[in-house]
Amino acid sequence: MRSFLHEHAGIRFSVSETGEGLPMLFQHGLCGDALQPAEVFPTESGWRCLTLECRGHGQSEAGSPEEFSLATFAEDLVSLIEAQNLAPVVVGGISMGAALALRLAVIRPGLVRALVLARPAWTTEAAPLNMQPNALVGDLLRRYPPEEARAQFEASEVARSLEENAPDNLASLRSFFSRQPLSVTRELLCRISADGPGIGRSEIEAIQVPTLVIGMARDFIHPLAKAQELATMIPGATLVEITPKAVNRDLYRRDFTAALLAFLKELT
Repeated sequence: MRSFLHEHAGIRFSVSETGEGLPMLFQHGLCGDALQPAEVFPTESGWRCLTLECRGHGQSEAGSPEEFSLATFAEDLVSLIEAQNLAPVVVGGISMGAALALRLAVIRPGLVRALVLARPAWTTEAAPLNMQPNALVGDLLRRYPPEEARAQFEASEVARSLEENAPDNLASLRSFFSRQPLSVTRELLCRISADGPGIGRSEIEAIQVPTLVIGMARDFIHPLAKAQELATMIPGATLVEITPKAVNRDLYRRDFTAALLAFLKELT
């Protein structure tokens, strides 16, 4: 994996690249980093994966927490696309990254050649119910020291339910209690969980680029129903259901990579 710096709005961003060939901008999820998309990208496909680590993620600077929003993060992506002369480019993302890709396809369609929405957590609404576990962790970290916040979370009905129904989600949430700096982590969790992509159903239904939607079961934060809904809304979209992480992480990666490889091959 290679990396370079990109500057925009007074923020220094880290941009990672893997693979060689045609560019795909492939974004990570909330509190993730460039390793998340890189682990499922088909590096021998004749495509290269570029990931801008969003404000407060990975090696990028955070800037002011008051600026943390899906709209701001999307504008940061626009600045990279324009600075690198990538347009029109394949844009995709996982979870929060999918929301950013979806927003770009609506508000800046001229920049987007094709769209990949993997494990989406949003359709159109702000603060969806499925984001409440992330919001809970952020709120606990705002109100308590980390150890007490973790204890409060472990005693919650949310944690008990996820342990049974979505253990991969639970593992991610537990990691947030030690993610540094905690002041950035809690603001990301609270502010992004309460946010939305700021687009409407009719705008999504007007998307006219090839679209791959990837979903999986046993995932409360990224419900399969969200992927199914988006695949229905976007004309001609392809929906692929992959093995849940909670069942087999290796099969999850294999299925994800295979779906993405097949989609990219259709674009060449």
